[in-house]
Amino acid sequence: MPQTAKVFLILGGINAALVVLLGAFGAHGLKTRMTAEMLAVYQTGVHYHLFHALGLLAVGLVATQISGSAYLRWSGWLMLVGIILFSGSLYVLSISGLRWLGMVTPFGGILFIVAWILFVVAIVKLP
Repeated sequence: MPQTAKVFLILGGINAALVVLLGAFGAHGLKTRMTAEMLAVYQTGVHYHLFHALGLLAVGLVATQISGSAYLRWSGWLMLVGIILFSGSLYVLSISGLRWLGMVTPFGGILFIVAWILFVVAIVKLP
């Protein structure tokens, strides 16, 4: 298996496990400890985390066919950093109440958008 594929399949699997853990923690451990508004913020982080954990798996699967694509590699790395910035900022914001973290979230969203565009470019450039 190409190294790029292996890396993103591992990262996707780790993030999928993390999202289940964090989702369950939110549903069971935080439900009674935070406001409905902050719980919704937390759940938004969980949803986007899940979508992009699956995106990392998609990058890994496609990399089994086109492992040398720089577009595909950049797509995967930007998804990972997007998870950290977007979902991570929402997790910390909702638990801590530090509203300034909301300024970080859009940067993660921009990385998600660019990552998906690069994913499509990698596919379009297939022979």
